[in-house]
Amino acid sequence: MQNFTFYNPTKLIFGKDQLSQLQTEIPQYGKKVLIVYGGGSIKRNGLYDKVKEQLHEIGAEVFELSGVEPNPRISTVRKGVEICKTEGIDFLLAVGGGSVIDCTKAIAAGAKYDGDAWDLVIKKAFAAKALPFGTVLTLAATGSEMNAGSVITNWETNEKYGWGSPVTFPKFSILDPVNTFTVPRNQTVYGIVDMMSHVLEHYFHLEENTDFQDRMCESLLITIMEAAPKLLEDLESYEHRASILYSGTMALNGILNMGYRGDWATHNIEHAVSAVYDIPHGGGLAILFPNWMKHNLNVKPERFKQLAIRVFNVDPAGKTDEETALEGIEKLREFWNSIGAPSRLADYDIDDSKIELMADKATVNGEFGNFAKLNHDDVVSIYRASL
Repeated sequence: MQNFTFYNPTKLIFGKDQLSQLQTEIPQYGKKVLIVYGGGSIKRNGLYDKVKEQLHEIGAEVFELSGVEPNPRISTVRKGVEICKTEGIDFLLAVGGGSVIDCTKAIAAGAKYDGDAWDLVIKKAFAAKALPFGTVLTLAATGSEMNAGSVITNWETNEKYGWGSPVTFPKFSILDPVNTFTVPRNQTVYGIVDMMSHVLEHYFHLEENTDFQDRMCESLLITIMEAAPKLLEDLESYEHRASILYSGTMALNGILNMGYRGDWATHNIEHAVSAVYDIPHGGGLAILFPNWMKHNLNVKPERFKQLAIRVFNVDPAGKTDEETALEGIEKLREFWNSIGAPSRLADYDIDDSKIELMADKATVNGEFGNFAKLNHDDVVSIYRASL
């Protein structure tokens, strides 16, 4: 494995009835608080009123930015930055899922930057400062509640990129599984696919001597696959919501990938699709990941074989490494199908008319991928296999 330094300053506050911790955490940063949230589900389920009550108790002056999109847009980020600069905001509170948190990260950094926040996303400038922010998580999926990464879309140019900075870690994140009870079945499924995809992105790397990291990834995948069907049978199960919520955080907070860097090409490929078609990120990953796996099977067949045996219980007797690996990939597809995830781009009425455009966007910075370098033709092949 490579040399590494692990750093994650986010305080994780997990469990039932933890919202009152806002009264302890926020006052140390100031009185002016900007709440950032999405389409209004937190008002329907009562969480909005509970958050406002906690902020009232500490005498906070509250401002709001609502309407954050599922693929958060730079236009919304700019609105938030303007509020922060005009009102002198001290602290931001993201109440929602990964999209809301990603948007909040961009607002926090943009509020301390003199230029356009999009400069930070496209890495024209580096986010050296950010307003402090915390999160109240309502959706198990992205892991954004305990990492510094963010993904922002520019809908005007159909661009979608990931970015981050050491200054964009949340100061704290409150994870109460009860706040995920009202997440609809389809969004629950997308979140499950997303967190599994994060683990798989870690898993496919070229470093040696990562036995412990491999086992952590494998055990997390197994845990998610055991809990997911049970949760989907009872969407208000505290036990299963808690398992999935914690799994989503652990999948992308840096603990799994100490000493190596995973591939991350499939996320880049999906970002190009949802930048053009605005589809759910988890749905896109469910479609694309098995086809990325098949496309790159020959890079290191034994890696895919190991996953097939340890996670999907494939019997390798009498089979080549490639045959064992392919069976494991099919079992992944079968599992995602079994919980209701899509398997073809056609499920979102996407045909081959914009494949070249999406491939151009995916490769705008050249070849990418740490396990297997992909060029324009590789991306086109994966898209065509996914139609």
